[in-house]
Amino acid sequence: MKSAIDQFIKYMQMERNSSDLTIKSYGEDLAAFLEYFTELYGGRVPVPSEVTTPQLRGYLSAMFDVEYSHSTISRRLASLRSFFRYGLRSGWVVDNPAKPLRNPRYIRRLPFFLTTDEIGKLLLAPPAHDPFGIRDRAILETLYSSGVRVSELTGMNMGDFSKTDGLIRVKGKGRKERFALIGSYAAEVLEKWFIFRQELLDGKLNVLGKPRGVKMLSKTAKRNVKLKPADLPIFLNKFGSRITTRSVGRMLEKYIKSEGLDKRISPHTLRHTFATHLLNNGADIRSVQELLGHKSLITTQIYTHLSTANLLEIYHKAHPRAASRN
Repeated sequence: MKSAIDQFIKYMQMERNSSDLTIKSYGEDLAAFLEYFTELYGGRVPVPSEVTTPQLRGYLSAMFDVEYSHSTISRRLASLRSFFRYGLRSGWVVDNPAKPLRNPRYIRRLPFFLTTDEIGKLLLAPPAHDPFGIRDRAILETLYSSGVRVSELTGMNMGDFSKTDGLIRVKGKGRKERFALIGSYAAEVLEKWFIFRQELLDGKLNVLGKPRGVKMLSKTAKRNVKLKPADLPIFLNKFGSRITTRSVGRMLEKYIKSEGLDKRISPHTLRHTFATHLLNNGADIRSVQELLGHKSLITTQIYTHLSTANLLEIYHKAHPRAASRN
């Protein structure tokens, strides 16, 4: 089984040219499946051809028992289907035991988002006198202004940003590219960050953002200096390397705590907030779909939860017999 999984992952890398994140997810899902069977059979793991649909139903039941989310269960089932489908092509199995399994019924929850007052409070939280405070403000403004995913934000390079057009090229899911819009507030603070960013790359700032005379960059940052300026990351950490999604999450947690905001806020909340505010202020759903980079309109429709107040306002303005008579 382990050999078959390794072969499948190599197929994903070499032939399917899947993204690193996709390969990581498939690898983790299949490792969890392997661990379950190892424990179930006391160390003896069946070969792929011995796995049956009832056994997989038992695995499905075990995931429900430990209260995995519906999205996690669905993703793991999708990984198993792909694995055994590849097994059919490779001759390991004569049928796909995962094919008859149905995904759990998904209960679509309304996305959590911030009010205009809350987002305003969050965006003003980073200190304006500190270089890394300006960087943090630029990150938050960019997330809210463009609606990009945090992984898309950390992957942005200097050559992706066009100040003249107010556009930034985004590398989204499935290696697909799109252009996101950058508003004036985000563009302004980005320009301020670019000044300090260059000083950081030149070794003129220390890890606290204060001037220094000695260059002490990380090995990654030194390699970055050899790249073309357009290929360098927009957002850097204290050591001149590309900032990670985890670092953005920790940064956000710090400001949530300092401002007393809802602990449920995550970098993705700003994407939810972006979409919700656009729709609540009259943007059409097709445009929002394009801006979010959603393949399907169904994915975008979850954001159409206009507030009752907005619905009433629209109704009274639009319906010819809704206004009260004097």
